[in-house]
Amino acid sequence: MSSWRDTASAEAEADLDGLLNVAIGFAQQQLAARGEFYPYAAAIGADSQAEMIAAQPDPRNDRLNPADVAAACFGALTDKRYTIRAGAVVSDVRTSDGGEAIRVDLEHVDGHALTVLLPYTMTRLTKKVEFGQLRAQVGQRQIWT
Repeated sequence: MSSWRDTASAEAEADLDGLLNVAIGFAQQQLAARGEFYPYAAAIGADSQAEMIAAQPDPRNDRLNPADVAAACFGALTDKRYTIRAGAVVSDVRTSDGGEAIRVDLEHVDGHALTVLLPYTMTRLTKKVEFGQLRAQVGQRQIWT
C-alpha cells in the first residue's frame, strides 16, 4: 500500500511531521489540564517556524459552537495561505465507535492532505488521560483548494 510519504518532498514530510507533533502536543496538554479544548489552528510559516492560531467565529458570542470555531480556523489558515507552508486544524471529536479522539486535519502547500486521529480515554475521577494509537488517512484539502 502506498503512502503519502512516497510522493512527498523532504520539506513537506518535515513540515507535516513537525506540525503534527506541535498540534497534538498542545491538545494533550489541554486535555490533561482542562479535560477538553476548543478547536484551534497551527501552521508552519515560510521561515519554518510553528505558530498557533486561535479563531473565533463571532467575537460577540461567548457560547462557541466547536464546528463554527473549526470553520473559523480553516478560514484563518486560508487567509494566511500565501505566508505559510503547512496548516492544521485540531478538534476534540467523537469517533464512530462512541469514543473520543484528537482530530488533526493537516495540509501542505505541495498538495498533501491528511486526517489523523489520536483516540483517548479519560478516567472520570482522576481525569487521567490515556492515549491510543495514531490513525491516519487521506484528508480533504480546505486551505489550498
